[in-house]
Amino acid sequence: MTPLTEFVNLLSRQIPTDGTFPTAVAGVTLIRWSAPSEPMPVVFDPTVCLVVQGRKRVSAGTALYDYDRARYLIASVAQPVMGAVIEASDAEPYLCVQIDLDMREIADLAMRHPARLDAAVPASALSVNETSPELLDAAARLVALLARAEDLPALAPLVLREIHYRLLTGPAGGTLRHMAQADSRLNQIGRAVLWIRTHFRQACRIEQAAEVAGMSRSSFHLHFRAVTSLTPIEFRTQLRLQEARSRMVADGMDAASAGFEVGYSSPSQFSRDYCRLFGMSPARDVGRLRAASRPAGAPGPGQGAS
Repeated sequence: MTPLTEFVNLLSRQIPTDGTFPTAVAGVTLIRWSAPSEPMPVVFDPTVCLVVQGRKRVSAGTALYDYDRARYLIASVAQPVMGAVIEASDAEPYLCVQIDLDMREIADLAMRHPARLDAAVPASALSVNETSPELLDAAARLVALLARAEDLPALAPLVLREIHYRLLTGPAGGTLRHMAQADSRLNQIGRAVLWIRTHFRQACRIEQAAEVAGMSRSSFHLHFRAVTSLTPIEFRTQLRLQEARSRMVADGMDAASAGFEVGYSSPSQFSRDYCRLFGMSPARDVGRLRAASRPAGAPGPGQGAS
């Protein structure tokens, strides 16, 4: 049995049903999906996604990123994306380990294990890189620890540090070192992204984000798009629309109220932006999502049980 097969079996035992499952280790999430899925919006925090079986695709702006058991995805700054499982079945479900990146850990490792910082490294929020056997082995040991609660407090931090080290010394190392350097373009844009995520509901000027990044307006727009594949306005719009969609689906809020809550003053502009991102009107999209989430045979809104 190969190490990868053992890892698949281990994850299958840990997550026998479909879903997204936080674990006892903060920042570590296990994911299983038994069929291809439609594109769904999500905001990636700085994270690494290690696929053990199946394949997923995310899109940011016009850029597409596919990752599978041979390639992992790194999100170096918070990024709104559309994500879809594109290869999965009952026999071979999509299995993934998602680990939040610890910037303090990366900075400490970068200081202890210095390397020349390559200015030519692409400053992109997302990248796909080859998964090494060493990285896969460390991730498997971390998942195995989840079944041994008595060992977690002592050993999980050590394995997480090893995973960060494998990432830092692997093909994504240049990007991670840029993340850890306070005056790098990637770090500057990361600060602006955090500011926009905090203030996206407010009627604030995007130029304020440029000030947070410590850049001129023109330089900020250029580097922001290089990192995120979106303009600052597009980035904020996607955050607003994803939040509004969540409120309509989960809280039953109507489109006009949800749009107002996330910063829109014009219901018509909200509907236009919503259709552009999700491909249909808010009412139609939310109705479809609610119907899909109801158990088979359950009555819809306004329907009585027969």
